Amino acid sequence: MRKDIHPNYYSNAKAQCACGNTFTVGSTKEFIQVEICSKCHPFYTGQEKIIDTMGRVEKFRKRLAKKEEPKKKRR
Repeated sequence: MRKDIHPNYYSNAKAQCACGNTFTVGSTKEFIQVEICSKCHPFYTGQEKIIDTMGRVEKFRKRLAKKEEPKKKRR
């Protein structure tokens, strides 16, 4: 293997989030700026918007009921 081709590794690199949170990580750069971290990410903060699957099921059942009505009237 060739020598001196790998970048320097900083085990105590500082990372700063756009929200102001700072933490240490291991990186090949001494200072890193990130847009989102675990303190402000919606998944970790509990503010994640989950798709309402129940609403979709209700909508499907209404459409199915409308299709079934004409069949019942024919009999």
